[in-house]
Amino acid sequence: MGTPADAATRDAMNTRSPTECPAWRALGEQAAAWRGGALKAALATDPARARTLVAEAPGLRFDYSRQRLDAAVIAQLVELAAARDLPAWRMALLAGEAVNDTEQRPAWHSALRAGAAAPAEVHAAHARMRGLTTRLREGAWRGASGRPIEHIVHLGTGGSDLGPRLVVDALAESATPKLRIDFASNVDPLDLERALRDANPETTLFVVVSKTFTTQETMENARAAKAWLARGLPAGAGPEPHFIAVSANVDAARAFGAAEVLPMWDWVGGRYSVWSAVGFTAMAAIGETAFAEFLGGAGEMDAHFAAAPLGRNVPVLMALVGVWNVNFLDAATQAVLPYATPLRLLPAYLQQLEMESNGKRVDRAGRTIDYATAPVVWGAEGTVGQHSFHQLLHQGTQIVPADFIVFDEAPGDPARRAILAAHAEAQAEALAQGQDDPALPAYRRYPGSRPSSTLHFERLDARNLGRLLALYEHKVFTQGVIWNINSFDQWGVELGKQLAKALLEKGPRPSHNPGARGERP
Repeated sequence: MGTPADAATRDAMNTRSPTECPAWRALGEQAAAWRGGALKAALATDPARARTLVAEAPGLRFDYSRQRLDAAVIAQLVELAAARDLPAWRMALLAGEAVNDTEQRPAWHSALRAGAAAPAEVHAAHARMRGLTTRLREGAWRGASGRPIEHIVHLGTGGSDLGPRLVVDALAESATPKLRIDFASNVDPLDLERALRDANPETTLFVVVSKTFTTQETMENARAAKAWLARGLPAGAGPEPHFIAVSANVDAARAFGAAEVLPMWDWVGGRYSVWSAVGFTAMAAIGETAFAEFLGGAGEMDAHFAAAPLGRNVPVLMALVGVWNVNFLDAATQAVLPYATPLRLLPAYLQQLEMESNGKRVDRAGRTIDYATAPVVWGAEGTVGQHSFHQLLHQGTQIVPADFIVFDEAPGDPARRAILAAHAEAQAEALAQGQDDPALPAYRRYPGSRPSSTLHFERLDARNLGRLLALYEHKVFTQGVIWNINSFDQWGVELGKQLAKALLEKGPRPSHNPGARGERP
């Protein structure tokens, strides 16, 4: 991991602008033919699309036959990926080389779900997580007053919050209820107050997740949690049994008073960290067996990404379709539409994964980029979105590519699930085919040729959730390679932090509330 040969290896890989690749120019020449109503025409004249523009990975099928492209475009996109040295970059990523060049770090999240091949430190951390999970779920972890813990409040923000929160919410129905789980990520006091509503200090455990143990929002919430415990615990009882920390700064976590400190490593970025001890709250919620399935599914997707040919590699194909839409068909946004309530938090999770990773304007060589990178990612669950923003998807002036995510099997009444599945299929078909009956008034017509892909999964469970999240991780990395950007740093968030710190050091600002100055509102 991170050997001196890494730099020489990376220097040999392509870090020129992608616009210099002949395949990029060829794709630009093909793009004009796919604007307007070309997709409807292709669907009408080439029924084989539904069989040929499909790829499979463990547990899923990726159908991109409703995208504005054909096999010739895909072949050119695969040629572009090869010209960008994607296979070499992929090997460097999975081998733990320092692909995060601004911080000289690996992005080795795949090592966290490598099974028997994982590093010893990963095995040790997962073993500790399992031990603590068993104690919590069996009532053996006791608070300062001797009562068993019944409630976990997870304190983290960004990547230290979104992943565990998603896993807990997505798998709640399949887990044996053992513990109440809440999350607080916002420094707004109301966020923590809501998590502690009707909570008992004697039976509440806080999991504080911060790599540096200095993240302002997280530490302010942790200090507020400690004050809440002090008011509610018996006199003389210390708060230590009510805190577990996940951090690389062990000394600071111990000084704060955490009874246990689980590790974080520099080679795992926050938004890629749910597979590590950052996911401890998720393991406690769903159990160690389900969490092992979650890791196993991600490991299967890693193996597919590593070995499948580029033209049949699902994360690569998803990435290339996205590049085609963003750079050649001028799509500025991407909708994510999971037709499953358990995945209602997926759009928010992917917003961070995609936009923090690839929302960059400077390439690996420090040059200002003159082509688009990450689109704006947004969306909502299933039929909720249909009654919200699907109007724009169908009849708006902007073309918004969409990812539909559906499951053949999931919890709930089969009849109502059939209705949900029918809606997903109908929405994708309506976007693609439209309705241009001249007998209808203009406002009743649909232009069609609106692009979408569909991810079909066998069932909604921990293994397939792991596959899904790893799939999008590798999609993001592949697009970063195509765009010649570092997907693993996030310097864009630093300036606002510095300005906030400076404002706080100046002291409170005058109130803008007229009533606060005795004035009439």
